[in-house]
Amino acid sequence: MAYLALYRMFRPSTLDEVARQEHIVTILRNQIETGRIGHAYLFCGPRGTGKTSVAKIFAAAINCEHPVNGSPCGKCATCRALADPSNLDISEIDAASNNGVDEMRDLREKVQYPPVAGKYKVYIVDEVHMLSTGAFNALLKTLEEPPAHAVFILATTEAQKIPATILSRCMRFDFKLFPQSELEKLLKKILVKIGKPYDDDAVAAIARAGAGSARDMLSVADTCVSYASGKLTLEAVTAVLGSADFSEVGALCIAVLEGDSGKALEKTEEILSEGKSVGMLLKDVMNFLNACAVAKTCRDAEKILALPKDMFEKVKSAANAADGHRLLRVTEIFANTENDLRYSVSPRIVFETAAMKASLPEADYNIDSLISRVAELERLVKEGALAPRKDTSVSDASANGGGLSATISEPSARAAGASKEASYPSAAAENTQKTAETYDDYGAIGYEEVPPPDEEITGGNVYFDPGFLPSRPKSEPSLAPRRSASAADSAKSAAPSREAAPTPAPAPSAPSRSPRPVSGTRAMAVPGDAKATFGSFLRALRKTGRNGVLFTICMDLDSAYEEGAFVLYTESETIYRSLTKEEHYALIRQALETIGISEFFIRLRGKKGDEFNKSLNELKEKFPDVKIDVK
Repeated sequence: MAYLALYRMFRPSTLDEVARQEHIVTILRNQIETGRIGHAYLFCGPRGTGKTSVAKIFAAAINCEHPVNGSPCGKCATCRALADPSNLDISEIDAASNNGVDEMRDLREKVQYPPVAGKYKVYIVDEVHMLSTGAFNALLKTLEEPPAHAVFILATTEAQKIPATILSRCMRFDFKLFPQSELEKLLKKILVKIGKPYDDDAVAAIARAGAGSARDMLSVADTCVSYASGKLTLEAVTAVLGSADFSEVGALCIAVLEGDSGKALEKTEEILSEGKSVGMLLKDVMNFLNACAVAKTCRDAEKILALPKDMFEKVKSAANAADGHRLLRVTEIFANTENDLRYSVSPRIVFETAAMKASLPEADYNIDSLISRVAELERLVKEGALAPRKDTSVSDASANGGGLSATISEPSARAAGASKEASYPSAAAENTQKTAETYDDYGAIGYEEVPPPDEEITGGNVYFDPGFLPSRPKSEPSLAPRRSASAADSAKSAAPSREAAPTPAPAPSAPSRSPRPVSGTRAMAVPGDAKATFGSFLRALRKTGRNGVLFTICMDLDSAYEEGAFVLYTESETIYRSLTKEEHYALIRQALETIGISEFFIRLRGKKGDEFNKSLNELKEKFPDVKIDVK
């Protein structure tokens, strides 16, 4: 006799041998014992769950002369006749290959003939969802009102593809997948019967590969038994399945969860260099991450996962060390990668890119990734791993009604150095300069290149000498920006030089006017006067940046002094993003340092600014001792 595969050799022959489908077995057994046999049955469920086996047992049992507990006795004349493959009373039809109208018309004609040996003529139509629309219509009337001796058993894995007119005429039975524990018990019984020694880890790995299907599990077991000459071990099963070693996959996943992209790529190289396929590696990674999620959220995780103790401990350790949002985001990235692999000509590159993306949360702007990063910071602060700096301050963006802000708090050494050599230029001399200038385009989004005007800026006092301004009352609060000590010293050193210069007496007939600054010196900001400071800033920006785009954008900004700091406002998010770009921000800082401003803000007014401001205040309440700089 030819060798039979394990799933054929150990196919159940009685209802008592059917595993997992107790709800179906009970109904069919009661119908056989009471003689209440229906004319049409629909068996639906995943592959390898026993649909065809139960259909054959039921077909033999309803024709058996002396059924035993709802199962055929196998001894009577009818059972012996039905055991012959040439019998005509039980017909199996493959709807995948016999799915046309002609086949159904032929069946409709044959069903009229009475059975030869038994009481019923049974038609088992497998994969019935493959029938065409015309074939379903041809079968419909016969299925509704068949002869008294005819019984139809339809089996399918996709019940949703069957027309409702067919479903309404059948008794439906849904078959369930096998839990891993039952698959392991079934496999151990079969291995004992065939005399094959085994390791529990190997049996568990084969059961997991079955994915709830008894037939799939037995097919894998058949291959593994043939591969292992002696004892069935986990190494043999791993070699047959082509999967990576569990410890190697675990090390890869742990490296990704810890954010170690270098180690993750090294482990990927080690696994793939052994000849493992990218698709199988991705499947193993997904299984490990899923196990981590179960171990992190379920109380009976060890029972649910059914892993060996050492494997479960590794999974549990990785799950406890990972944040829930982080674990969810990493799983989502690899799940999307599974779909990308189907259309990729370089699957390895796709997988390595996904591993790098998953291991670099700082480059991932998904909300789950951001939440996990905040949670990690909270954990580190709570554990004392991040010691807050005592001498730092937090820029309060909400005090002024503004929103998003770009801040800089650097020592004003450059400003101080500039102040030591600063004097005040002549406005008249500046007005006479009409030279052609070239300007660099820094590519601001949404703006075309516009050259700066040649004429003097109007509408603002660009040149002011603080020494010639009227003195403020002593009771008036000062709104001057905080200046560095070096800048103050430079201002003091510049004062005597101005006082020492001889001043001619004004002519009686000349109108009263303020003296102009000395030619060849820099324009300085007026402390506390936002309009004057803004004019000085524009003039300095025009001379420093040589960027017409930036100059044009800045001309429409609003300005103010708030808490001693100079603030530039805009209500456009596009302009805000352009101003806070690295190249534009550096030019603005350079121009402001030229006029003696070392601390400034760029803020966005409006709805988004208010929302950000609210979020910033919440962060400050949670971390009162930590400096928060938003750029």
